[in-house]
This record gives sequence, structure tokens and C-alpha cells, in this order.
Amino acid sequence: MSSALLAIGRRRTTAERRRDRERDIIRATRELFDERGTIDAQIDDIAKRVGINKALIYRHFAGKEELFALTLVDYLAELDDRLSTTDNPRKAPLNRLKALSEVFVDFCLEYPAFADCAMSLLRRTGEELFGEITEPVMMKLGTAMATALERIAAILKAGQRSGVFDDVDTDYLANHLYTQTLGSLHMARVGLIVSSGQPGHPVVHHADIATVRATAITATLATAVGRKALNHSSRAPRSRTTRAGETS
Repeated sequence: MSSALLAIGRRRTTAERRRDRERDIIRATRELFDERGTIDAQIDDIAKRVGINKALIYRHFAGKEELFALTLVDYLAELDDRLSTTDNPRKAPLNRLKALSEVFVDFCLEYPAFADCAMSLLRRTGEELFGEITEPVMMKLGTAMATALERIAAILKAGQRSGVFDDVDTDYLANHLYTQTLGSLHMARVGLIVSSGQPGHPVVHHADIATVRATAITATLATAVGRKALNHSSRAPRSRTTRAGETS
């Protein structure tokens, strides 16, 4: 075998080892996320889990944000598998959207670190993200998000054709529903709600997870229906006035 072919073989082996190492690091990051959450998952701990020096992680990833972004890609791939398994195009659009919303909400509740990781990236501007994450990784993240969002957009389009959902840009609305659900489930993550008690003495309660779940799903459906519900309400027959200030 020529030296040129041997060199190609060595390069290929090195590339394969690099990909395997990157997968090991992402797997370890997700394990720590699921065990401890994103805040308590430190680069030192990730390196120890993989069995490498911390400096090696920065040879594979531009920084912590890039590693977190690729871990989010891993979560999104699993989420899309669940959405794909659940979706049934033969169902009515409202029922399809409800089924996928339930999957998404339950995934966030099962993996709180997924919601934390997604929200941490959403808090940054596009300029900040491109400054912290390399273009190839941004492409992977964008593709993973677009795959799941397109499933929602397809259902919204079907609902528009049948006259059930509001006639708005479906790509925008799919992104809005994604962000809306992540934000609303932060209440479940915090686990608290606040109400007014005596003046100057607010009352803190534990948030009921089942209520948060149901509200998040209902909010998705209500947002998709949107102005259709308002228009329907405005067309409803008004009550007949019988006396001043009274209706029948």
C-alpha cells in the first residue's frame, strides 16, 4: 500500500476518533444535565465523566455555549422522534395539535434541563449566538429546531385549510408556540406562584404541576385558534335587554 493511501487511512481514523470523542462529550453533558440541571453541570464534571482533561473539551468545542447547543440538538432529535411517532395525519388538526402539544409539554417536564438549555439560548440575541457558536454548529441547531417546528407548521396549515386555525404565518406561529410553551413551563420548573395577601405581605404557593401542564396545552390550542375564537364570539347573538342593567 502506498504512503499516500496510508496517510488517508490515518486521517480517516483520526476523524472517526474525533467524532466518537465529541459524541462521548455530548452524551456525558446530557447525562449531567438530566442528573443535576444545566447550572450545576460544569466543564470539569463533564471532562471527568468522559475521562479526559478539561482542555480537550475546548479542542472539540468553541466553548460552553457551543457544547450546550449541541446537547440541545441531541434533546431535539429525541423530541422529534416522539412527535413523529405520535402524529397522525388522519386526525382533525385540533386533535393533532393537542397530541403533539402533550408530547412536547411532557418532554419538558421529563427533562427540565432541556427547557433550561433551550431557554438559555433564546435569551441571547442572534448576534451573541453567532459570536459564541460556530456556523456549523448553528446549522445543526437550526436544522434540529426546524425539523420539529415543521411538524407543527404542517398541522397549522391543515387547520387553516379546514377553517379551524387563525390565518397567520405558520412558521412564525410554530416558533411562537415553541417559545410560549417553554416560557409557561418555567412555572413548573420554579414550582411557585405568588398572590396578594394582606397589604405588603404577598403569599407564595406551590404550583400544581398538573395545572401547569393543562394550561400550557390549552394555551397552545387557544393561540392556534386565535382570532377565529374572537370572531366567533363577536358573531354570537347578543342577549336581549329587559331592563336597565339587566339581560336575559
